[in-house]
Amino acid sequence: MKTNLPVALVTGSTSGIGAAIARKFSQNGFAVVIHSRASSDAGRKIAGELPAAFYVQADLSVDSDRERLVAEAVARWGRLDVLVNNAGISRVVPHDDLMAANSAIWRELNEVNLIAPFHLTALAETALRNAATSGRPACVVNISSHAGVRPKGASIPYAATKAALNHVTKLLALSLAPDIRVNAIAPGLVDTPLTAEWVAAQELWRTRSPMRRAAAPEDIAQLVMMLVESDYLTGEILLADGGLNLT
Repeated sequence: MKTNLPVALVTGSTSGIGAAIARKFSQNGFAVVIHSRASSDAGRKIAGELPAAFYVQADLSVDSDRERLVAEAVARWGRLDVLVNNAGISRVVPHDDLMAANSAIWRELNEVNLIAPFHLTALAETALRNAATSGRPACVVNISSHAGVRPKGASIPYAATKAALNHVTKLLALSLAPDIRVNAIAPGLVDTPLTAEWVAAQELWRTRSPMRRAAAPEDIAQLVMMLVESDYLTGEILLADGGLNLT
């Protein structure tokens, strides 16, 4: 099925930040590829609600699933203009409990949070370069974390994977320019079902951040669209923490 609409693939897009990003793309005239590892019912529901969307299930820790995700996205619409590497996983481990951050946790987080975004970008490169022949650069947006910029986060392995993703973003921006722009957004606390019980973090953002609140998923989606709409920005890590880093 071919489309004249620009096409965006958003990983991890059945809830939270990813779902908001997918809906924002749809509102802005994109065909959208919805993805998740397991929540297929939610994925098909969201895809059915949007004018031009379809759902692909894939485990991003598995090479063959990564390959299939990109292949199905390109085959369905005949093009790919934007890749948003939003999917990620976290494990809560106190930073001072070094032994608890075992090798299995390091490998698990590294595979999904760092290796998967890199490989998905590599797999999508040809389609993204083809999209750029229309006159506008294609775009990759990586969803990182303020934990990759500051010594924070649910665990040291999590923060380290996000810091590495930030650096990979810059390296890819150099390697893929000018046809493909690569940027990252590093959110602080975002209000999602996952963070609803993070009482201390919620209080921190309400009392110390200049904006006096955590981000809504729609705030991050808006920033993604800002980066996509720019034809010039590349290699940027956009810290989106409501100004908490200033305090």
